Amino acid sequence: MNVLVVGGAGYIGSHVVKALLRAGAAVTVFDNLSSGLRGNLRPGAVFRHGDILDPRALDEVCAVAKFDGVIHLAALKAAGDSMTQPEKYSVHNITGTLNLLNAVAKHGIKHFVFSSTAAVYGDPVYQPMDEKHPTTPANYYGYTKLAIEGFLDWYGRLKGLRYAALRYFNAAGYDVDGELNGLEQNPNNLLPVLMEAAMGWRKQIQIFGSDYATRDGTCIRDYVHVSDLAAAHVLALEKLAAGTEKLVVNLGTGAGITVMEMVKMAGEVCGKPVPHQIVGRREGDPPAVTASAGLAKEILGWEAKYSDVGTLLRTTWAAYQANAKERRN
Repeated sequence: MNVLVVGGAGYIGSHVVKALLRAGAAVTVFDNLSSGLRGNLRPGAVFRHGDILDPRALDEVCAVAKFDGVIHLAALKAAGDSMTQPEKYSVHNITGTLNLLNAVAKHGIKHFVFSSTAAVYGDPVYQPMDEKHPTTPANYYGYTKLAIEGFLDWYGRLKGLRYAALRYFNAAGYDVDGELNGLEQNPNNLLPVLMEAAMGWRKQIQIFGSDYATRDGTCIRDYVHVSDLAAAHVLALEKLAAGTEKLVVNLGTGAGITVMEMVKMAGEVCGKPVPHQIVGRREGDPPAVTASAGLAKEILGWEAKYSDVGTLLRTTWAAYQANAKERRN
């Protein structure tokens, strides 16, 4: 199978590329390196520098090989920023994806795997959240992803595109083999922030609220290991190639972890307490968000193998340790 991975030098994208290469696929990475890293590029994959906002570059890369499928991971993803800079998110996420879809349609590429998000659901109406949960995004980032899912459906009906929309919950962890250690730039998710505090790169972390109706008063989230996410992309592409026309599935574990549980376990993994401060609740944070991933297991045969708290933290800590010398310099 010959696959074009858009955003393949990024945090999740590099893990997807590794999984594809391991499965025997030929891989071309298309990335503008705005957040992706050259160090994330895998030996054996072809790299083409380009931007999804450049239709000509997309046309050229789609023309260089007869691709069996495309995996699309290039997007802006900071929910808070999307609420203050909707124009930026409209251009990068929506316009960029439409440029890619038009190039895919022009060159007759029939299989498309899309990196979507649990943010399409908005505030939970019930737990765990399955694919039938109402889709009422609470931020503009989530709306852009939901809009793209709609475009995929239309391109499926009008252009014969077979597609999979994979709705991630909280992506975390690093390559279980320790080969991929490229750190995310300006992270705002819990695990990398914890690691930065443990490394002494930031003074402390803030825990937003300790009075929620949860087992320890802090918010509960569903974390899924990036290597598990990568495996799901390969399975989804294989399912489309086997004849499935469309699928929309959650990728999560159903096992929520509280913020304080993560902080305490991080201290054990890192060998020292992680400095933290409890502050007031953050507007828009629901008490708990957990996934029902039964459909992914039923349709794809996917299960989260590495998404236990220990593996999430150990692989993340190893990646930060691998970057310690460079950061000191």
